[in-house]
Amino acid sequence: MKHTPVYDNTPYTTLKPKSASYFLLLMVALVLAIAGLYAAYTMEHAGHHITGMNNHVVWGLPHVFAVSLIVAASGALNGASLSSVFGNDVYKPFARLSILLAVSLLLGGLMVLVLDLGRPDRLAVAMTHYNFRSIFTWNIFLYTGFIAISVLYLWVLMERRMNRYVRSVGSFAFAWRLILTTATGSIFGFLVGRNALDSALLAPLFIALSLVMGTAILALVLTTTLRWKKKTIESIVVESLEKLLLWFLLALLYFSVVHHLTNLYAAEHRASERFTLTGGLAGIFWLGHVVMGLLVPIGIIVLAAIKTAVHRLLAVSILALLGGGTLVYAIIIGSQSTPQRLFPGHIIVASEFGDAGFDVYSATIWEWGLGIAGVAVAILIYTLSMRVLASMPEQTSSLNG
Repeated sequence: MKHTPVYDNTPYTTLKPKSASYFLLLMVALVLAIAGLYAAYTMEHAGHHITGMNNHVVWGLPHVFAVSLIVAASGALNGASLSSVFGNDVYKPFARLSILLAVSLLLGGLMVLVLDLGRPDRLAVAMTHYNFRSIFTWNIFLYTGFIAISVLYLWVLMERRMNRYVRSVGSFAFAWRLILTTATGSIFGFLVGRNALDSALLAPLFIALSLVMGTAILALVLTTTLRWKKKTIESIVVESLEKLLLWFLLALLYFSVVHHLTNLYAAEHRASERFTLTGGLAGIFWLGHVVMGLLVPIGIIVLAAIKTAVHRLLAVSILALLGGGTLVYAIIIGSQSTPQRLFPGHIIVASEFGDAGFDVYSATIWEWGLGIAGVAVAILIYTLSMRVLASMPEQTSSLNG
């Protein structure tokens, strides 16, 4: 069936609210971003001994923030994909907003990722000398490609003469984001030296996680942005976002259960899996990921535990974001807290390098500062770009005209 291009006749405007909450958010985000840059500068010059990282845990809390932001960026493109690729007109007015949000989140995550490297000044080497047997090399192209495709996507949406290409570019962007999230999950899935990882199931798990976190943050940002315009989010949008979140949460629950059951079944993964389920990070995994991030939001939606639909959506979105963050923490920190399989069939009982046995990681204020700065930078990029680019619909639903 041939697709006939539909021109977007929705009038758009820039976002320049005068509310105190808007300017307060900008000021707080700016302060946090500056504080994060100072934290990165301090860690760069003082060394990693001022962080909670050690020979066991070499990827700390900043990596948790970075991966969470990158994963959420992929999912935040849902608003644009649902309208352009799947023909859901409910989201058509918010396609531009969705793209700006996705790019903002990705840039915030990449900033943290770059500054958390041991030698960020050597990034130019990694970007000019490629090892295509490393998935990190693939991700350089995937992340920069995501930004380039998103800019192109935004252009064909904003330029009426190019509207005929919206579906084609949108489909390409949709495929690219799936590949990007698969590669992000495969960063950990391909680490055969870590018993808690080393699983192809992490790729679909990360895709489900990106859909949950991206949709959740899209719901929060959309609601907040409309309030700045003194408008309310329409019930049809709330219902649609709520249904999407329910299905995405169920998908994440399914892949999470299969992933952990597989690890329990495989003999080589059993010890690390027991640490995840019953060790030092068990509270974060069970209370954060399972209860707060999955069971409670699913229960709120299914049982309609909160009567007001908008409040229910906001509550579920916040819980889903926090739960997603704790899952990323459990994957990254938990996998490093277990001893590596250096000598198969043997147990390291002592080591001069501090890499024997299980480890408990505790992040320092410097790591918190850098991680939170990524969120602050994403907020600044989004809010400032909305002031420049006409991406806010005058009408909140394309169904009204």
